Amino acid sequence: MAGLIRVEDLELEIRDGEMSQRGATSNQQPFGGFYRGKRVWVTGHTGFKGSWLCAWLVEMGAEVTGYALQPPSKPAHFDELGLKKRLKDVRADIRDCARVKKEVAKARPEIVFHLAAQPIVRSSYDDPVTTFQTNVMGTVHVLQALRQQKGVRAAVIITSDKCYENVEQEAGYHEKDRLGGKDPYSASKAGAEAAFSSFVRSYFAADGPAIVSARAGNVIGGGDWAKDRIVPDCIRAWCRGQAPLVRNPQSTRPWQHVLEPISGYLALGASLAKDGGFQSKLRGESFNFGPRAEVNETVGALIGELRKHWPGAKQARVEKVRNRPEAGLLKLDCGKVWKRLGWTAALNFAETAAFTAGWYFRFLRGKEAAWQLTSGQIEEYVRKARLTNLAWAN
Repeated sequence: MAGLIRVEDLELEIRDGEMSQRGATSNQQPFGGFYRGKRVWVTGHTGFKGSWLCAWLVEMGAEVTGYALQPPSKPAHFDELGLKKRLKDVRADIRDCARVKKEVAKARPEIVFHLAAQPIVRSSYDDPVTTFQTNVMGTVHVLQALRQQKGVRAAVIITSDKCYENVEQEAGYHEKDRLGGKDPYSASKAGAEAAFSSFVRSYFAADGPAIVSARAGNVIGGGDWAKDRIVPDCIRAWCRGQAPLVRNPQSTRPWQHVLEPISGYLALGASLAKDGGFQSKLRGESFNFGPRAEVNETVGALIGELRKHWPGAKQARVEKVRNRPEAGLLKLDCGKVWKRLGWTAALNFAETAAFTAGWYFRFLRGKEAAWQLTSGQIEEYVRKARLTNLAWAN
């Protein structure tokens, strides 16, 4: 089948993907069917990435308990999916250590994915205290709860590619590079990584759950409605017939569809939890998840690619006010996760943009409900991963 070119082509490809997935491969489950019936605890489940992760887990038959605050936007992907009826939904603050411990004990999870965070760089300038409390101490609270909860087999602590001390280098950052951050958000993610490393070496070096950290590049995809993020800002502007404002159109980022790192998190969780296998080798490690090596496009290039799938979309205008510094160049080296886990991105840059724009286009025009759109893209993504012969998909 030809590559994704237009929104109409994307619609066709998703439908074809659904048919082939449900027909010829109905007995072939991603991750070897590992998550069916597993108890999984997800923090930050009402957020953008958390809702995509939970949707995939639910579709695979996992028993999911989510722990988070209210959805961070209106509309919200979590609400549009109707996930509240599909999992156990706990609304609480990750900064509440006693509550975290209590809810972990109640859920009795086998697998934990920690995503709860204050995720916006610009918001961290406005409220650095909440950013550090949420991103650093929230991670500490989860790790402390895991110390005291029996039965947890594996945990994936999700931080960010912003945890690296960005020196604007051309080469991609790899897992042994220096951590740090010039802005509060980046520094808080480096702090979360330091907490993870300390707890692993102090309490989980020889026994207890196998725990790793995951550092993902810039994630885009349908259903993100947050402020100060390039894709939802563009979609809102185009829906009003306006030109979106961008701060740094020449900044480069490791753009990837939301399903890319999520597939990596799920592959890590399954590998860690299985008896033997990679468990002893991966315990305490950190992994980058980013796009293919050749994908490191500018903000302007991303907007241009999205516009191909949005009729009448106006070209972006550069915002004049730039009083808060942001990284200009950011790239990840994902060689380690390929060597250790056999994971790599399944989508190219054009497909990533087409998946993203296609979701919004169909949803906002009432052509398809959020669950059908999300489920269809998960199925199409798995199909593409199988065509690429990725281990987790076959």
